[in-house]
Amino acid sequence: MIVIAHVSDTHFDGGPRNAERSGRVLAYLAALPHPVDVVLVTGDITDHGRPDEYEQAAKVLAAVPGALTLPGNHDVRASYRAGLLGEPAADGPVNRAAVVGGVTLALCDSTIPGRDDGRLDDETLDWLRAVLTGTDGPVLICMHHPPVELRVPFIDALRLHDAQPLAELVAEFPNVLAVLCGHAHSAAATTFVGRPLLVAPGVVSRLRLPWEGEDPPMDYDAPPGLAFHVLDDDLRLTTHYRFLP
Repeated sequence: MIVIAHVSDTHFDGGPRNAERSGRVLAYLAALPHPVDVVLVTGDITDHGRPDEYEQAAKVLAAVPGALTLPGNHDVRASYRAGLLGEPAADGPVNRAAVVGGVTLALCDSTIPGRDDGRLDDETLDWLRAVLTGTDGPVLICMHHPPVELRVPFIDALRLHDAQPLAELVAEFPNVLAVLCGHAHSAAATTFVGRPLLVAPGVVSRLRLPWEGEDPPMDYDAPPGLAFHVLDDDLRLTTHYRFLP
């Protein structure tokens, strides 16, 4: 059994508020009596992609060594690489894979530089196919943008568009257990090609649902949240959501 703590949309902006909310979540994880196997942060690490924001993010994320991150639409690839990965600045997609307890986490870059909606470009799709082809073990596909509508117009307009190539890949590989996303600032669960699609709540704010009133679309007074994904020995995935006072 492995446990993944799934955090998203920290939006470090150099100021105290967002850093405090993220620090609260990470301190909670660091203090767990039984540590999780890995912490996953699915994008929008920073608010503007500035080097000082990545410096702030790196300091707070140090509370949970080994955290896996991927970029969101508010991130900037070159600064992300330099500030979080210690790599030379470069503008190409940031795609990485990690193996945790025999499970491959395919961390896909779904961003389009300069835009808020998402897509998986050919380079990323080719990389993902190579990852899936290279293992018979279970795989979790992780990215920022949900590839389906969540029935909230504000966020659906900014989802991962042209999801058909991803759908075809997922359908081809039965060892893909689920897709893990962020971006929506709302805990959500649905399906994608018959597999679970699980969306982490936002740390910085919570999306207002249409029946809650969408003006303004984000609630900044709501408590920060996270998800725990539990994958058991039978490869059954169970998700618990937690919100911190």
